[in-house]
Amino acid sequence: MPANIEIKARASDFEAQARLAAALADGPCQVLDQTDTFFEVAQGRLKLREFGDGSGELIQYQRADETGPKTSSYVISRTGEPDTLRSALAAALGVRSVVRKQRRVWLTGNTRMHFDRVEGLGEYIELEVVLDEELDADAGHEVAGELMERLGISAVDLVSGAYVDLLQRQG
Repeated sequence: MPANIEIKARASDFEAQARLAAALADGPCQVLDQTDTFFEVAQGRLKLREFGDGSGELIQYQRADETGPKTSSYVISRTGEPDTLRSALAAALGVRSVVRKQRRVWLTGNTRMHFDRVEGLGEYIELEVVLDEELDADAGHEVAGELMERLGISAVDLVSGAYVDLLQRQG
């Protein structure tokens, strides 16, 4: 199962930190409008991510709900029919919540740097260091720590859980 080392943090200065990410990136930024529908499941999280172009991805993932770098394992299945898939999953499992965001994505090496404006929550940064045969979990933790430092992300900025959890805590 694919895995990455991930952190999520509140942005302390979103635009300044985004400029730092752009300077670190291997290429240009990609801007995505995403709607994530989370379904009720017994283990981990299951969401259908819909993109503005009509495509989607069903993503099942598991990770600890803690601050700081943590391992996330996941499975992604792409779909060209997210509407019917959402309807079927909602009928079978029930919808937990919906998260809407605009995401700016930069890549640097094995890392995806996400700068998110989340409806109802505000501005956040996610780092996903993709693990592979050449980059193990220990090295992934090191990369995450270095990028946190270079992007000005401090320990007090880190949050646990997923956006869906943060939204539900707000009520």
